[in-house]
Amino acid sequence: MTSAEFLDLSVYATFVMVMLSLAIAFIRLARGPTLADRVVALDMMTVSIIAVCGVVAVATGVYAMLDVALVLALVGFLATVALARFAERRDARQEDTPHD
Repeated sequence: MTSAEFLDLSVYATFVMVMLSLAIAFIRLARGPTLADRVVALDMMTVSIIAVCGVVAVATGVYAMLDVALVLALVGFLATVALARFAERRDARQEDTPHD
């Protein structure tokens, strides 16, 4: 097996595993049951898509995909922080409301 064949096989195997992780995260996103589960699943999906960008960059030699991955990582981080703040404020509001 030559190094080019090995690289092709490795890229293919990596792509399959990343797609599997993306599917598992999507199932968790759809099923929930809590907001925390959905936030973690969305974050995992973001990381999986970033990995796809990296695999595509290696497979095709188009290294502009790494810039796309970097921007997506920044947007994913901001989305996770925003959802965490939303959940924190929601919990604080629920604690402030009187219970019957």
